[in-house]
Amino acid sequence: MQTQGLILVAALTLTPFAAQAQSIRLLRDADIENGLTELARPILTAAGLSPRRVRILVVDDSSFNAFVIDHRAIFVNYGLILKAETPEMLQAVLAHEAAHIANGHIGRRIQNMRSASTAAGLGTALGMLAAIAGGGEAGAGVAFGVQSSALRNFLSHTRAEESSADRSAIGFLTAAGINPKGMVDLHRIFAGQEALSASSQDPYMRSHPLTRDRMRAAEAYVASAGDGPATNPEAAYWLARVQGKLSAFTRAPSWTKRRSSSETYADVKRMRLAVAQHRQHNFGRAQKEMQALLASRPKDAYYHELWGQILYENRRWAAAVAAFGTAAKLAPNEPLILASLGRAELAAGNPRAALKTMEKARGLDFRNATLLRDMSLAYAQTKQTGMAALVTAERYALQGRLKDAGPHAKRATGLLAKGSPAWRRAQDVLIAFEQDEKRKQK
Repeated sequence: MQTQGLILVAALTLTPFAAQAQSIRLLRDADIENGLTELARPILTAAGLSPRRVRILVVDDSSFNAFVIDHRAIFVNYGLILKAETPEMLQAVLAHEAAHIANGHIGRRIQNMRSASTAAGLGTALGMLAAIAGGGEAGAGVAFGVQSSALRNFLSHTRAEESSADRSAIGFLTAAGINPKGMVDLHRIFAGQEALSASSQDPYMRSHPLTRDRMRAAEAYVASAGDGPATNPEAAYWLARVQGKLSAFTRAPSWTKRRSSSETYADVKRMRLAVAQHRQHNFGRAQKEMQALLASRPKDAYYHELWGQILYENRRWAAAVAAFGTAAKLAPNEPLILASLGRAELAAGNPRAALKTMEKARGLDFRNATLLRDMSLAYAQTKQTGMAALVTAERYALQGRLKDAGPHAKRATGLLAKGSPAWRRAQDVLIAFEQDEKRKQK
């Protein structure tokens, strides 16, 4: 699938956050996000945060970085995930970012920035990013009008906050039964970078200033704790699975094939090979790998979803519907899977069934721009032009494109029953458009 000039395959697609010089793009995939949630679950629980409310989202960036914008999501660059040598190292990053949320660092920063005259427009940006953190699917886009310098300033933490987050993170890791040595290993990656100019430093270092005192404090704590627990086998598996799928889609298929022989887990190996064959347009070989994979893991919803993705991309609509349908039965509350099922049903020529599925997906994941695009097509095909205009307006509004949203919202208000819930939704978008136009005229 081609999205914003970059090619990735269906379920693993790009989310453009901005069309400006500085942009944040998400890689959305239900399997990857599930694996990251499994790795984060004990940490978030130890931090007093809900694993169901705090999402772990992958940024399409090969550099080593992670950040939080509000209390609803932790953003991790895929480059960091792929470079993590152990589950403990990645979990240390997640614990550190969770600490920024639990310690209130982000809440205070949002309040400060909103009140700062030099940060005009950043409040809107943060609202948009917070919206996507609360929901969204492959291809869901949010545009934000903020200069990269302003965003960097927002994401940067003080040294006091970093020290505080380290202390809390080590506590969370210990409480979760995870060896805190991962925090020390993380710090050692950036040792010596404080002497470099900001432009030469790693992005993680720029937003998370490291001092020798922080390093010594972490090392001292780990040393005093003695030998920590061994690596949890479940954590090792989920890291391998997440890294396996990410690398299969972001690196050359030839690289994936070469490295697959060293894969520890048989199911992950077959998954990686299936993706590589699919990306090389070898449907027969991809099918062979997937059949063996599903035979070994028949109850794995995410592997059925991958098979549905491969079928869909090969225009085998009916078979894709069946595969996604199996995945949806196994994971009935996974909105990304439901959205894929609805898309396949629409492609198979059943817009009414697609709408039913899509509406369920949207109920679980309200802010999903790709889903809204598919829903507009389904509404149009079922002659519900008012609803088609409404969801188009909502999609543009979600993307920060209020100028484009306005005409569709106005059309929707003229077609929908006055006073109905859908009409009121159209009114909300229309009012936002009109207010935005007034601000521009000042």
